[in-house]
Amino acid sequence: MNSISQQLQTVQARIRQAARQADRPESAVALLAVSKTKPLTAIMEAYQAGQRQFGENYVQEAVQKVQELRQIPGFEQIEWHFIGPLQSNKTRLVAEHFAWVQSVERLKIAQRLNEQRPHHMGPLNVCLQVNISGESNKSGTTEAEVFELAAEVSRLPMLRLRGLMGIPEDTEDQARLQMQFAALARLFTQLQADYPSMDTLSMGMTNDLETAIACGSTLVRVGTALFGARDYKQD
Repeated sequence: MNSISQQLQTVQARIRQAARQADRPESAVALLAVSKTKPLTAIMEAYQAGQRQFGENYVQEAVQKVQELRQIPGFEQIEWHFIGPLQSNKTRLVAEHFAWVQSVERLKIAQRLNEQRPHHMGPLNVCLQVNISGESNKSGTTEAEVFELAAEVSRLPMLRLRGLMGIPEDTEDQARLQMQFAALARLFTQLQADYPSMDTLSMGMTNDLETAIACGSTLVRVGTALFGARDYKQD
């Protein structure tokens, strides 16, 4: 079985190749290692291999990892992203422990994050999650509502609007994937005209990162290809 370090190199090579095929700079796409349900040892191995950005979905699990790794010398440069659905009663923990939240879909959540962000940490980077597939079981604001949400979030002083995030439907139909990714990319371009701080288009995972990069993704969220199948919790 390949080590996490080897799998990281393989994923990075996929990202570079996809960027080249899309006539984009290899440096245009960053990798977020999705470490939900994975042990500290896996995160540490990826970090020691050069990975710095990690994404988590479950608040209690994530905060425990953040706190434990802060006690280990040499792991101070991890940039933590919260990428899962966020309930109102969990916003304080996220505001106090993360550098990014990619799953803001409601103004109430944004307002709570803004109020609970410690001032000494500086503004919290946020992406607005858009339900690009239109599935009823998916989180995210609608394409029609994202413009009003962006306007409201941009006014919150302890949040910094950085971009959009989306999850397409689970399908092998490349045309459908491309259509959904392209729709999110168009929204991103439209919003960038009004919000210059927006520089992050978070879309693409293990099975569809090439299609996402071809459509303009600047950040792919990869777990399975790095760490193997999830261990115990459902997405």
